[in-house]
Amino acid sequence: MRLLDLTTPDLTRNLAIDEALLLERESRPQLGEILRFWEYPRHAVVLGSGGIIRDDVDIEACQRDSVPVARRSSGGGTVLLGPGCLLYSLVLDMDANAALSGISTSYEFIMGAMARAVAPNAFMEGSSDLAIDGLKFSGNAQQRKRRFLLHHGTMLVDFNLALVPRYLKAPPRQPEYRGGRGHQDFIRNLGGTMEELRQRIIRTWSATDPGEAPEPEAVERCLRERFHQPGWVSRR
Repeated sequence: MRLLDLTTPDLTRNLAIDEALLLERESRPQLGEILRFWEYPRHAVVLGSGGIIRDDVDIEACQRDSVPVARRSSGGGTVLLGPGCLLYSLVLDMDANAALSGISTSYEFIMGAMARAVAPNAFMEGSSDLAIDGLKFSGNAQQRKRRFLLHHGTMLVDFNLALVPRYLKAPPRQPEYRGGRGHQDFIRNLGGTMEELRQRIIRTWSATDPGEAPEPEAVERCLRERFHQPGWVSRR
């Protein structure tokens, strides 16, 4: 597997890079699987493709504090990014592993590996979370094509947890294990350092070969056809 450590200053471009990595491999499978890390240095809200902005986001607080709101192309819930949050992306070949062919089995396979990588007492909870002692530190989502899938997620390492209820509302749909808890009673930091976490994930996926950024035109196409479309962020 290849390894790409790439963050751009523009929030939306970072989201487009993930999709471009997926689409390039779908059209050119010889590029192979890839693991990407990125970190966003400022706080920002990112909705899933089906998220409803008025249900998930405190728009007034975001506008008051100049916190940008974007929407990714994968599913999953709304997240707050920023310093102390590591973002990872995996583009995996479903033809190479039968466990990846089904949605539920792919989550079990990928998140089982991630849990073992990050902490001995970490487990998959709900349909797409990683948690320790019932406290969530990672949310995950997927976008799937015919042969390749994009699985990406957040890892709260040393994040200002108090900001989450400031910008995010309690989601209308919640996993059973949440038990109706508010954000600050439901989330935690993983602890440790970013570099330690990166190295554990790299070893787990044997991401030893250097990866390349997607072609600029592939990123521009994703921006043009989706992320920069009028109404993309506010469509729901």
